Amino acid sequence: MTGDTPPAGQALPPRIDTGVPHAARMWNYWLGGKDYYAVDREAGDQFSLLFPDIVHIARLSRHLIARIVRHMVDEAGVRQFLDIGTGLPTVDNTHEVAQRADPACRVVYVDNDPLVLSHARALLVGTPEGATDYVDADLRDPDKIIAAAAKTLDLSRPVTLMLMGIVGYVTDEEGAPTIVARLMDGLPSGSYLAMWDGVNVVTGEALEKAQEEHNQGPGVPYNLRTREEFTAFFDGLELVEPGIVSLPLWRPDPDPLADLAEVDALVGVARKP
Repeated sequence: MTGDTPPAGQALPPRIDTGVPHAARMWNYWLGGKDYYAVDREAGDQFSLLFPDIVHIARLSRHLIARIVRHMVDEAGVRQFLDIGTGLPTVDNTHEVAQRADPACRVVYVDNDPLVLSHARALLVGTPEGATDYVDADLRDPDKIIAAAAKTLDLSRPVTLMLMGIVGYVTDEEGAPTIVARLMDGLPSGSYLAMWDGVNVVTGEALEKAQEEHNQGPGVPYNLRTREEFTAFFDGLELVEPGIVSLPLWRPDPDPLADLAEVDALVGVARKP
């Protein structure tokens, strides 16, 4: 939905502010989707003008999700996923990749944006053998998330916690490391943390300027962490090879034409002992 009008026949969900850019809709715009408003397009264009690589990172992140989910199902043997900060549905969503590998996979999506939840309930339909559910909750409320997820997931068996580009919206002062740790505490041994987030290790001043300008606007600020700050989220967990790396370098598909240059986003996947 480009502009300020919902798709034909679909009412505007409650609590939608079409005058303020929203991260999920901006990412949808960068991914070439259609579920955004004019304000999201304008904010996305302004950011990408200063930092063009954001569009590349957005697309890399979608391919990354598919690689992580396939690894979890095919190699780690995990059949349950808790995907927080889902964003708007696009191609190869978590449950689609997981249930192609094993139709019995169970997936719980978590977001607190009413537009995301409205689309998710309409479009993210899983297999009869598995389960797909949606929780309206904020990342800052890990206890609520775990309690709600337990209605669909078997928390006596391993779960992959997926935090794909979402933790940057929570500062360390707000307790981001503690929030992630509490989520992992609610999951059993053998579970995994799969997380990527933005850093500034390649671009430098141009990215810093773009992020500062965005953070001064009406949208939700995003916090770029250092490599050391990002790595600290995995303390006490067992990192899966190749460890903490740039998005395109985590178990890349065997494509000779793939662009494996580093970008300003890091990813790690680690097992809870």
